[in-house]
Amino acid sequence: MKYNLPMKTATIPSVRVEPAFRAEVEAVLGDTESLSEFVETAVQESVRRRRNQAEFIARGMASLEAAKVADDYVDADIVLRRLEYKLGAAIAAKAAKAGKPKGKK
Repeated sequence: MKYNLPMKTATIPSVRVEPAFRAEVEAVLGDTESLSEFVETAVQESVRRRRNQAEFIARGMASLEAAKVADDYVDADIVLRRLEYKLGAAIAAKAAKAGKPKGKK
């Protein structure tokens, strides 16, 4: 004989906050939303965001390692030097253009 008992739930520890903050949270609740539902949703979204960030970083690190193994990457210092050069050239070109009288070549 099998019993299909519902899984027991667990609780998240309560958090003490200033009364003003609690009032601020309650002010943004949906019409039928409880404070508990709001907190549960916020915690779920935070966990999801942190998991996504961790996965993103893991993919980036794996990509970096693959690029190093394939010797198919450019050091950040080189990229920054190139960008600084381009920025300097763009600033100089803009300054040169601003120094010319309009309508004359």
